[in-house]
Amino acid sequence: MNVSASGFIGQNAAWREWTAALASGRMHHGWLLSGPRGLGKRAFARAAAAELVRLPGQEPPDPRNHPDVIILDHLPKDDKEAVKRDAGKVYEVKRNVTVDQVRAMQQRLTTRPTLGEKRAIIIDPADDMETAAVNALLKSLEEPPVGTYFLLIAHQPGRLLPTIRSRCRILRFAALSPDDLEAMLVRDMPETDGETRQAAIAAAHGSAGVAQSFVAHNLRRLHELMTQIMHEGDADFSLRGALADEVGARPAREKLLAVLDLARAALAAELPHGGRERQLRVIDAHGQLARLATQAPTYNFDPGLLVMEIGGLLASAAMPREAAKQH
Repeated sequence: MNVSASGFIGQNAAWREWTAALASGRMHHGWLLSGPRGLGKRAFARAAAAELVRLPGQEPPDPRNHPDVIILDHLPKDDKEAVKRDAGKVYEVKRNVTVDQVRAMQQRLTTRPTLGEKRAIIIDPADDMETAAVNALLKSLEEPPVGTYFLLIAHQPGRLLPTIRSRCRILRFAALSPDDLEAMLVRDMPETDGETRQAAIAAAHGSAGVAQSFVAHNLRRLHELMTQIMHEGDADFSLRGALADEVGARPAREKLLAVLDLARAALAAELPHGGRERQLRVIDAHGQLARLATQAPTYNFDPGLLVMEIGGLLASAAMPREAAKQH
């Protein structure tokens, strides 16, 4: 088990690289936190920002309400959703991080940091910025104010402009080990029984986010159905029907997102199995699921149709029947 000094679990190599850069006195101004969803990039960025602005002799502050930590993420979709956010409820968000958010941040950069000499800008995620926001951000990355450091979270860094990527030092996030996943579940979900924890760890394929949602939304049966579809196919659509029944007619958006992430993890776990032809099918299905996962937070999908599409992509990666019998 690897628990960092900042409290988050795993990614110790990335944390050591960050703290070594802080101590060196030659800190790069732009950092790209790169890796699939669910590996802890958000928690890392906030802990890194807190360490950056921490004053000598003091504990790291809470980055969510520190004047020298600016976080740009998805805003509520409209005023009604903003009311839900302010009440601490689940709310729908805009599709992109907007240019207005970037410009408001740049206005704050015209003044010096409030409490110390450093300021952190977190963009979460940077690959969801609209085009005008990317172009505006590029100007700040080209000529960053003294003491200002950017932490760009990227689930799909290939979606960012090369000019953005070239101005950042890349921190790569690896899949978490089973021990790290278990430590995270024991800490954050202590009521979970050992059998469910082990099933979540097996299904997560190194993703803390998938493991947590597996437990929170009780996705064990769903994962069993996904595995069956990938191994046997679903010629008569019966397994896809069972998948839709398990998800339910009106699932919460968070559950749908969890189902998408679980399907991607299930496909990733299948990649080493089978020959080259099947590997190509798995890669193609995973790519299409990644596209759906990018759209799902902001598009109004019909839940039933979305689940059937997920099931169809899993079926497209199915092993040949004779191979499935041997698996």
